[in-house]
Amino acid sequence: MHSAPSSLDVAPDTADLRLQPLRRMQLVALGLLGLALAGLITATAWGGQGPWGWVKAFCEAAAVGALADWFAVVALFRRPLGLPIPHTAIIPANKDRIADNLAVFVRDHFLDPKTLLDKLAVFDPAARLSQWLADPLRVQGWVHAARQWGLQALDWLDDRRLQQDLKGIVQDALQRWDAAQTAGQVLTVLTHDGRHQDLLDGTLDKIGEFLNQDEVKQRVSALLVKHARKEWPTIIALVNTVKSVDSVAGSLADKLASALMAELQDILRQPDHPVRVAYGEKVEDFIARLRTDPALAARVQEIKAQLIDNPAVHTYVDGLAQEAKDWLRRDLADPNSRLGLHLQAALSSIGSKLASDASLREAINSHILSAAALLVQDLRGGVTEHIASTVKGWDDRALVREMERSVGKDLQFIRINGTLVGGLMGVVLYAGAQFLPILLAHLH
Repeated sequence: MHSAPSSLDVAPDTADLRLQPLRRMQLVALGLLGLALAGLITATAWGGQGPWGWVKAFCEAAAVGALADWFAVVALFRRPLGLPIPHTAIIPANKDRIADNLAVFVRDHFLDPKTLLDKLAVFDPAARLSQWLADPLRVQGWVHAARQWGLQALDWLDDRRLQQDLKGIVQDALQRWDAAQTAGQVLTVLTHDGRHQDLLDGTLDKIGEFLNQDEVKQRVSALLVKHARKEWPTIIALVNTVKSVDSVAGSLADKLASALMAELQDILRQPDHPVRVAYGEKVEDFIARLRTDPALAARVQEIKAQLIDNPAVHTYVDGLAQEAKDWLRRDLADPNSRLGLHLQAALSSIGSKLASDASLREAINSHILSAAALLVQDLRGGVTEHIASTVKGWDDRALVREMERSVGKDLQFIRINGTLVGGLMGVVLYAGAQFLPILLAHLH
């Protein structure tokens, strides 16, 4: 029988510590069989009468028992003497069925959802976590391990080939990304329930605050005077003889700011103000066009492609990424790492919160049990299939060798017991044959 390659080594392992006890017990069983055969031959040669009759009966039954049990033990693992006897080599012949039954046994007795979840509930993961987080040394150990993992991850990212592959993956994803549709979806969320009107209100408030500043009014006044003197020098000279142009411009700037402030207040107070309505319509129209207008979508994609393919953008992004990695590496390598201290403080805070808040622990345990239930359901089928396929893939000779070395030593006791018990039964039967006629004679 041939099987697919397996993880079990086909070649015998001479260093296997199980081999010597197995060989010793096999020699003991074989020695007893040899003694039984020698006794049988000797008793037969002496006529098999008198005391030799008892020896012959014992040895004859012992030899039969030894041979029968040798056949039974060997038939579990291989064909006795290589003969094609039915129902021998039981283990390799039934390997597939054994594999399926073993997988089902593990699934039903070790991966039973109720059993596992009951044990997990008794374990109380949230309480255990709070106890672990209450130990500063344990938390420091976790933070140190996290820093080392972070440094290792940064070392991986320094690999040029990995960087090229990651950049290729990101660029490919960006090329396939429909930026127009995404922008439409994001803007839809941002404008839900009139959020864009809130943005308009905030913008108008900031504009009003800006216009109401004295410095801004002075700058507007100066711009008015400068423009007027450039465009209408004669009129400005005439006006300046009556009243200072600067004071006129200042007054005009104040009135302009007041007018703009009044207009802004009207827009802020009136939900149906034309400016507000026009703004809402333009936003909605733009969102709709992002989703439905091929020309606008193509333009957005074109802009996206230009940004992706722009060497300056690549250089800028690479520079930012390198600066971020350098900072992370310096910080993580520092025993007083700021990130490490923040992580340690966060873990300690979580531990204190868990220790003091029973409802939080209950909620976390509930979520863990729910997640574990789903995980166990997913794992049961996979683990069962893995066990079955693994055992089926083992080489027959390797499987037999492993099982024989694991349990074969104890199986040799069957041969030894068969020899001794068989001999005793032979003596009992011989005694019955000797004394039964005498007993029957007395009864008659």
